[in-house]
Amino acid sequence: EVLRRMERGYTSSRYLQIVERIRSEVPEAGLSADAIVGFPGETDAQFEETLELMRAVRFDTLNTAAYSPRPGTPAATWEDQVPEETKRERLSRINELATAHSLQRSQGLIGREVEVLVEGPNSKRPGQLRGRTRGGKRIFLEGSTDLIGALVQARVTEAYNFSV
Repeated sequence: EVLRRMERGYTSSRYLQIVERIRSEVPEAGLSADAIVGFPGETDAQFEETLELMRAVRFDTLNTAAYSPRPGTPAATWEDQVPEETKRERLSRINELATAHSLQRSQGLIGREVEVLVEGPNSKRPGQLRGRTRGGKRIFLEGSTDLIGALVQARVTEAYNFSV
């Protein structure tokens, strides 16, 4: 119902079908999405459905926000606005679950050799490089700056919420 009110062109069941197809073809595919909590009219039950969808998908990255009215949009004038406190609580819960899923996905890479596109130096740790795995996971590795722009193999030894 929330997706319909937001005028999205898909349903959660169709979304899950697409995710299942991607994961069957490319099991290590990194999936990211955006989620807005507190859209006008969103009920507690509908929010719980969002959490269930997240549990089914286990996103590598989920960009989240609480709905805020935009002047000139139909939803800004609807009477069934969700209270700010409810939005804050929902945002906290969705972020907690998203962080846990990202960490689980990162931990699944420990001990594995992964292909990495080396993007550049790690600005926070001199002498270290940063890059991305094929699944889009941020990775930090040791190596020469000569590797920037190259595809290299790296063994994952540590996992964090949003990187390895």
